[in-house]
Amino acid sequence: MGKDDMRMPKVKRHQEMGLLKIRRALISVWDKKNLEILAKGLAKFGVEIISTGGTLNELKNKGFKSVSISAFTGFPEILDGRVKTLHPKVFGSILARRDHEDDKKDVVSQDLKPIDMVVVNLYPFEKVLKKGADEKEIIENIDIGGVSLLRGAAKNYKWVATLSDPDRYKKVLDELERNEGALSLDTRQNLASEAFLHTAQYDALIANYFDQKTKKEKSPQNLWLSYTRIQSLRYGENPHQKAHLYKDMRMHKDINFEEASVTGSQILSGKELSYNNLNDLDSVLSILEDFKSPFAVIVKHTNPCGAACGDSLAKAYEDALACDPMSAFGGIIGLNRVVDTETAKKIHDTFFVECCIAPGYEEDALELLKKKKNRRFLACPDLLKNKKRGINVFKIIKGGLLVQTPDEYEVFEDDLKIVTKEKPTKDQIKSLLFGYKIVKHVKSNAIVLAQDEKTVGIGAGQTSRVDSVIIACRKANDRAKGSVLASDAFFPKRDGIDQAAKSGVVAIIQPGGSKGDEEIIGACDEHKIAMVFTGIRHFKH
Repeated sequence: MGKDDMRMPKVKRHQEMGLLKIRRALISVWDKKNLEILAKGLAKFGVEIISTGGTLNELKNKGFKSVSISAFTGFPEILDGRVKTLHPKVFGSILARRDHEDDKKDVVSQDLKPIDMVVVNLYPFEKVLKKGADEKEIIENIDIGGVSLLRGAAKNYKWVATLSDPDRYKKVLDELERNEGALSLDTRQNLASEAFLHTAQYDALIANYFDQKTKKEKSPQNLWLSYTRIQSLRYGENPHQKAHLYKDMRMHKDINFEEASVTGSQILSGKELSYNNLNDLDSVLSILEDFKSPFAVIVKHTNPCGAACGDSLAKAYEDALACDPMSAFGGIIGLNRVVDTETAKKIHDTFFVECCIAPGYEEDALELLKKKKNRRFLACPDLLKNKKRGINVFKIIKGGLLVQTPDEYEVFEDDLKIVTKEKPTKDQIKSLLFGYKIVKHVKSNAIVLAQDEKTVGIGAGQTSRVDSVIIACRKANDRAKGSVLASDAFFPKRDGIDQAAKSGVVAIIQPGGSKGDEEIIGACDEHKIAMVFTGIRHFKH
């Protein structure tokens, strides 16, 4: 009986205590981050290291002893490194159940040397995919042996520790230090869970790639999404609901994911964000990305309650706030420029602000804004980059998932069809196009009143369109006179037109396409209101 086989009774005693002594480790990693730290820590406890290809060279160059996988198996690495670890001696040494009599016999008869730790991270498939590599490079970055090693070791977590994340090495080494070279069962089980999640995410990426590659349509037949929890929130929409924040794994630090997002933003000041804050901030970002000139928006319950473009950021914010200061109380501010001191002063003087998100803040501006401790200020530098188009929008429903392309359709002056006797002026057209950009971010039925490039009244989320018109006009009050109106969908009846005319609206932009269009156009002619059709609806439910 060999030396390794004599270990079995000792290992059993450790197992009864829930501890596994680490004596032999297989290390095969693409990402060499923290590898030296790990090797140094394992060497301290006399752990024998087996390694492959580049890992073996890296360890030897750093002065660490390591047995090559070929020496361990008695079989060379072949097919340009495609086959290194796929060998019965490797998997037998990993999968052997050390409390199973038949497995013990196989360990002896096949001269297996039990492996106590498997350290593997995988070929960078997604990183290669993101950089736009050709098919040959993408295929070569589909890891086979690494995934098999992780799954095998994780399956046998009672006897093997599985390390798939270089950022975990230090914590594992700390535990080895506390337990004189051993790891607890809880730790091994947690590491196994991490490994299975890692391989599941990896396989999902590959499956999505092939599904999209083999389908003519843009949407895949099957969809695998990968998110990881980054925070447990205080509560959900209401205090009796539990909630958590998950991050899209495409935003991993090693992936070139540059989409502006709340989870990719940095909190510079203030208390922890709530579920409702995060939901509102996401709505803010989707609005900000539609505007290039200095722009400000204030959102409440995912609906804009004021938005404006301006010659300066401070002026844009002032006009956005003026639209509906009552609704803006406790709102979320979005700005598409780095916040300067003038803008910061206006925000600081605002009665109550929950959060503010912008590409960044000048030093003096942030210093001033931080004086009120409870307000949250977030920096999202990706707002300054061009928006990535075509990223699908997901909505979870019971038992399923709705997927659609984003509403990125932008209407230009040449797209407008003038349908009334009254023609809109150049200034009115500018205001109409601004209002139509805003209305697609307002919950349906949505009505936006605008003067120049600022909102003066917004009616959101009503079950009838005329009610939204009434609310928008009431909020605008005297500022409705001379304003233009944007509607996210067609008017079914003339009642909305009559209400707008009563309040002083001078021009309307809407999709058209109603059975009642003739009546609607007639009402506008009667009130001497200019109206244009876009042919594009902007429902937001």
